This record gives sequence, C-alpha cells and structure tokens, in this order.
Amino acid sequence: MQHAIRLLVILEACGELVKAGDPVGAVKVIRSELRLQALDFWLRNPDYLADELVTKVESGELPDSCLDTARYLLDDPEPDLRWYPMPRWHYGAYEAIDDAFAILDAYGLALVRRKGGVVKAARSEFFLTGKGQAAVADLTAEPRLSWYTRQVGLVALVSGDDLGSELKKRQYRQAEYAKTELGVAIAPIAGSVRVRLEGLRGTLDQPAEDLGAVEAAI
Repeated sequence: MQHAIRLLVILEACGELVKAGDPVGAVKVIRSELRLQALDFWLRNPDYLADELVTKVESGELPDSCLDTARYLLDDPEPDLRWYPMPRWHYGAYEAIDDAFAILDAYGLALVRRKGGVVKAARSEFFLTGKGQAAVADLTAEPRLSWYTRQVGLVALVSGDDLGSELKKRQYRQAEYAKTELGVAIAPIAGSVRVRLEGLRGTLDQPAEDLGAVEAAI
C-alpha cells in the first residue's frame, strides 16, 4: 500500500498533462517507467534527495536556503522512518510496480497503458485519473500521510523535466549507487552528504574578502 501511495503522489507532482489520444478520465501521465523508477528512488531515499539539493545549490540552480532543507532530510527522524531501500539492477534502482499499480487501478486512481509490441519494443505509460488527483488532495489533509505530498514536492524540484535516462545518469554519478552489486539494496550515503553539506555551508558563510583570498591562492 505504501508503494501505491508513493506512485500516486509521484504521478500528481511529477506527471505532465495528458494530450489527445490519452485515456479518457486521465489528467496526468509519466511516459517512461525509467523516469518513474528514478523518481521513486529519490522519494524512498532522503539522503540521496538531500545530495541532489546540495548539488543544485552548489551549481546555483537553487537558493542557499535549500541547504536547510537538505539538513532536515538528513537529521529529522520522519524522513529516516520513510527510508525504503531499492535494489540495483542493470538500469539502476528498480522495484516491480505491478502490484502497486493493480491497487491503484482497482480503485480507479491510476492506470497503465502499454505501447508498442512485436515490431517496436513495448513501453509503459502511467496515468493519473481525476479520482486519483482528488485522492492526492485528500492526502495533504491527512496528518499521517501528508508527508508524502510534502516530500514529493522536493523530488519534483530536483528532477525538473529531465527524461528518465538523464535522471538515472545523475543517480549513477553517486559512487555508492554505481558500485552496488546487481540485486543488492543500494546503501545509504547520509554521512558523505553531511560532509558535502557542511563544506558548502562553510564556503557560503565565508566573508567575501576571504573568498577572494582563496580564489587568489588557487
């Protein structure tokens, strides 16, 4: 059930609007399982999500205030309680989603459509229905479940509109992720992210003249 809830909020926060030809009653869609799996990985692993925030602050894509959010992801007990590791397979973090989507489909909250077949490789598209969108809105008012809707907003922030292949590349840049053996759960990286966070915070806190001295020394 928790897996189904995660997929539901991901569809709402990270899906694109449907277009002509999509199933009747659908409102949003993620057109790649690769992207869906990558988004689920960040939702399930707060330390990797924090690392993405640090990277985007470092590159200037996000404001410095996002470092406080990264620290929260590392230190607050609630995200840690929601940590659900994923095993690594040939295309990165992966866990079968059929059972979770069967639950969503049974309640009319989401559906899967497969495209392609014999001539062209089949791929799946994942649709959020209007009923599913209303269910996500209800989750935001539920104290014990609203965490998911808050957390997935951060996932949407770091993922942007990147394709699944690009998201996987970004995740593979993390050494702990890349070196994990096939079929083994990807290990946490909270310690190394905390070091990065504190190092970047120290740099940002330096007076301007100190930064100039460092640049001159380099």
